[in-house]
Amino acid sequence: MANTRGNFSFTALQPLELPTISKEMWNCPYSNDYFAKYAENFEEKDASPSFSMLSEAALSLGITIVGGSMPECDSGMLFNTCCVFGADGKLKAKHRKVHLFDIDIPGDISFKESDIFTAGDRPTMVDTEMGCIGVGICHDIHFPELAMLYSAKGAHLICYPGAFNISTGELLWELVQRARAADNQLFVATCSPSRESNGSYMIWCHSTLVGPNGEIIATSGHEETVVVAEIDYSAIQLRREHIPVQNQRRGDVYKFIDLVEHKP
Repeated sequence: MANTRGNFSFTALQPLELPTISKEMWNCPYSNDYFAKYAENFEEKDASPSFSMLSEAALSLGITIVGGSMPECDSGMLFNTCCVFGADGKLKAKHRKVHLFDIDIPGDISFKESDIFTAGDRPTMVDTEMGCIGVGICHDIHFPELAMLYSAKGAHLICYPGAFNISTGELLWELVQRARAADNQLFVATCSPSRESNGSYMIWCHSTLVGPNGEIIATSGHEETVVVAEIDYSAIQLRREHIPVQNQRRGDVYKFIDLVEHKP
């Protein structure tokens, strides 16, 4: 496990502002009505201004950028995609949202990403000067299997750009972040848009960095802001030595078993 210490910054901004980690759908309104309009084919650099801007910013600042997510068009399909750029400005990896946000809470909110997006089909990990980073997008955080995979493969940090709505955000946003961090004993970072009172999709906000104990290291409110926090990866090793759950897992027990009723 690398003993790496460094500064980590993320933000909750309206579109076209740039943090080290950006939010979900940062270059367009979060609405099925706009995703296709703002979609970019990343292979056509001249026609992909958002993609190119992230690349140029990473190069000029000499930093790694986990570029939130943007609508990506490829072979006639749309994806909710997060691009990771290295300090040289080159694309290091891209993650297509695996778990699409289809939700229907009567009397509250109904939203179906699968009406327009195609789901990604693979996890995404990338080695950077900030350590090994796993990437998920918003609803991906609800699925502990993805985080467990990243942990097992050596991730130090999982980044989830997201845009939880008011209802699910108040109830679950902090809870699932702390759960993914504590269960896997690593760092979890989320970046959300700030709240837009005129939008049709009301966002909970609260970009957050969580440590391997499940502790909140830094967080924001619902306004535009930049959060800077220090991460020390040696805390991961200490936590795993103190409570060695990874070595205590019982793979021989975690199986579905058909229970047979025994009659006297």
